[in-house]
Amino acid sequence: MRYRHCRSFPALLDVPSKCGGAEGSSNIFLLLAIKSSPVNYERREVIRKTWGQERTFEGAPIRRVFLVGVAPSAQDAKKLNWLLRLEQREHGDVLQWDFKDTFFNLTLKQVLFHTWLEKHCPGVHFIFNGDDDVFVNTDNVIHFAMATQGIEERHLMVGQLFINNSPVRIQHSKYFVPTQLLASKQYPPYCGGGGMLMSGFTAHVISRESRDIELFPIDDVYLGMCLEKAGLPPASHVGIRTMGMGVPANTDPFDPCYYRELLLVHRFMPYETAVMWQAIHEPQLLCSKRVSIF
Repeated sequence: MRYRHCRSFPALLDVPSKCGGAEGSSNIFLLLAIKSSPVNYERREVIRKTWGQERTFEGAPIRRVFLVGVAPSAQDAKKLNWLLRLEQREHGDVLQWDFKDTFFNLTLKQVLFHTWLEKHCPGVHFIFNGDDDVFVNTDNVIHFAMATQGIEERHLMVGQLFINNSPVRIQHSKYFVPTQLLASKQYPPYCGGGGMLMSGFTAHVISRESRDIELFPIDDVYLGMCLEKAGLPPASHVGIRTMGMGVPANTDPFDPCYYRELLLVHRFMPYETAVMWQAIHEPQLLCSKRVSIF
């Protein structure tokens, strides 16, 4: 982590009025905060047209921001920054900071987002935080959040829960963590970073606790560290599948009846997202109990 000791980076693209300003942010029910790499234009475009639409669903206003850094290659960065400026002009939904957008800087991206949230969207009720290669049934996310009425002012962090996971000590692994970085043999409980839902209260807690916790290169584990310090446990939700569907053998894993019941599935190609979003909203879609995931 090149920027492990740095937490202040200039914003290249900003949307300070995304939530209607700090004073108006309490009117926003759900903010979709989507981690994206600068090069992933196709993913961002299909999300804008499908599950990431800015709309009001059953009285709940939904807003969207993409969280991006700068491409590691200076040559690529010049072209992609130009593309992102075009996207910003068209959609007004990009938060970009001037740091290299790499896997080990995802935690930095997360911390910078929470700083932005505190300043520009402090009153939002719920935040969906996830990757740009997931499929989200936003309708179901809204229904679940509405069913927890009043919890936006209390702790909520739900996702695919990981408990008793240990740091990877194999050097060639993408997730390698040397003992010099973390001596502990066990991670705190955490929700998989592919996608999670948190209350506005919990987002503020994470922002507060992160100020005293040194950045750790695996972003979902880092959020678990922040919650552990606050004494707040994350929780599991069976409808959030960051490790894939896990459907029975000899069945079609792309059956829209599965996804009609879920909140989130990882991982989806852009064309799959477009097809599935249309499929689950077909009025003629008929599903039987044989495809139930619960």
